[in-house]
Amino acid sequence: MSKLVIVGTVAFDAIETPFGKTDKILGGAATYIGLSASNFNVDGAIVSIVGGDFPKEDISMLEEKGMNVEGLEIVPNGKTFFWSGKYRNDMNSRDTLITELNVLADFNPVVPKSYQDSEVVMLGNLHPMVQMGVINQMKNPKLVVLDTMNFWMDCALEELKQVIAKVDVITINDEEARQLSGEYSLVTGAKKIMEMGPKYVVIKKGEHGALLFHKDEIFFAPALPLAEVFDPTGAGDTFAGGFTGYLAKTGDFSFENMKTALIHGSALASFCVEKFGTERMIDLSKKEVHQRLKQFKSLTQFDIELT
Repeated sequence: MSKLVIVGTVAFDAIETPFGKTDKILGGAATYIGLSASNFNVDGAIVSIVGGDFPKEDISMLEEKGMNVEGLEIVPNGKTFFWSGKYRNDMNSRDTLITELNVLADFNPVVPKSYQDSEVVMLGNLHPMVQMGVINQMKNPKLVVLDTMNFWMDCALEELKQVIAKVDVITINDEEARQLSGEYSLVTGAKKIMEMGPKYVVIKKGEHGALLFHKDEIFFAPALPLAEVFDPTGAGDTFAGGFTGYLAKTGDFSFENMKTALIHGSALASFCVEKFGTERMIDLSKKEVHQRLKQFKSLTQFDIELT
């Protein structure tokens, strides 16, 4: 089993969807990634920052899930990062209502010494220079996975390209892949992104699954058709946590094993959207995960006779 470092936000969210709304609840990319990766019993550490207003019971919950929180900086007089958003009726688009950076504005991540030799690094969505600061602290990682978004492509593209050049895997959605590559075709776009440095490109397509690209090879993982999607917040991060958690557990970073990791990521993301925020991921049992993986297997298996 490989050690896993997770860098990203630990935050408060307030969410409104057609199914209801919440007050401040637990959120943040590193939270979703960590909760998802914890299903593989990995030796994982969360590197993030919170204010003195962050509940101690939430930190205890992350520890109970097996996450090391040495790298979770607490600023006693500070306030935790807060995001509020409202989803439209199609649940695919949302409007950001409030973003309060608070302590995140001065976040300078410090990876605990005992995790600087981690084999797997998951860089959650943050400013590219913060992500680079983490890469520079790692000794000799075997796999660095980067998640980013169009916001950084708009305002910090050159810094982002420097980070992209140093990672093994990049995960972005289809719209972001088109923006980053300047290509409408995702196949052509993925090739252009691989030329920037990564050996693997994962393109997330929400309710339409995810694509994995490596050299001239392509693999597609479907999303599970769900009767209703309650709240899509954190689904992409949950996917990333399942993907990297499985890879850290197996220690196998081949294209063949990444296919299986992609399915695990999709399976865990399908749980995330069933309740508000992190609620579903906190209550998730191993039995439920195994059952869902069986559903994914039956969704994609078929016999064919070539005549």
